[in-house]
Amino acid sequence: MTNTTFLIPAAARAGALIATAATLLAVAWAPPSAAAGETLTDVKARGLVRCGVSEGIAGFSEKDSSGRWAGLDADFCRAVAAAALGDAGKVTFVPLRASARFPALQLNAIDLLARNTTWTLDREAGLRVQFAGILFYDGQGFMVPEGGHVKSVAQLGGATVCVEKGTTHERNLADYAAAHRIHVRPLVIDSSAGVVDAFFAARCSVYTSDSSHLAAARLRAPRGRAFLILPERISKEPLGPVVRRGDDDWLTLVRWVLFALLTAEEKGITKDTARNPDARQVLAADTEVAKALGTDADWALRAVESVGNYGEMFERNIGRGSPLRLARGLNRLWTHGGLMYSPPMR
Repeated sequence: MTNTTFLIPAAARAGALIATAATLLAVAWAPPSAAAGETLTDVKARGLVRCGVSEGIAGFSEKDSSGRWAGLDADFCRAVAAAALGDAGKVTFVPLRASARFPALQLNAIDLLARNTTWTLDREAGLRVQFAGILFYDGQGFMVPEGGHVKSVAQLGGATVCVEKGTTHERNLADYAAAHRIHVRPLVIDSSAGVVDAFFAARCSVYTSDSSHLAAARLRAPRGRAFLILPERISKEPLGPVVRRGDDDWLTLVRWVLFALLTAEEKGITKDTARNPDARQVLAADTEVAKALGTDADWALRAVESVGNYGEMFERNIGRGSPLRLARGLNRLWTHGGLMYSPPMR
């Protein structure tokens, strides 16, 4: 995209630099990076899971009116704490900008990253991290003011597009615009909240991000103004939890917590029935398997009991029972035409 320009006002640049410096300073003072295989041991010794989340994305990780972190990502962190420590409340949430999330993980400032993070080869190979699975299938979309002339991505020529720094959305936007010969002007901002504020302040006419993130941002729209999420999706955005590479014990536990939540939905096991004999038959682990995981036989039962099965988490946080009211779509179980699938628990 030969004519693309990146427009960041001086004040925004200064604010971003100060915030980034503060974040990196905090990370730099974190304890030294854990050696491979030590995260679960450290979590147990600490009695707390440190979970990196967003600065505030409705439906995924955001503080509610009581100050409690809520959302799909936040609930997944609680499920991991329940499995590892026996108590879903033994988790502390560390809000991170997109540009600071991987440094925080690499430098051991957090144990687990659950922050709308797309699984890519570049990240897994280049950043020495591992994705435990896919918590939510998404795709990059675009949001514009309703009532304008733009009804599709093909009509974005000449537009200023707000996009968050440190995300896959920057490169996807550049690649898509170049491939389709659409000239756009990216306005790159170093925080999710900053991008939303810039869009609603009309500093850009288009906002691009994961479609779920756009739906969450739309909830914050100024009264009397309506916004349209365009129908096209220009990328695959499989979002999932991330751990440090080489820590196989921790990776295995985090991965199988996700699979346990999916298995529970498939088998009809809910938050309220997780302790029934039939649920125990499905989810209780063999003694030797539990020992290999570094936990006890009831780890999966506790995870489901703490937050519900995957379907319950989805509907409560981003589905029909939430302000976002997102359709399950690709996030339906494989038995219902979706992509959500767990290997056998036994």
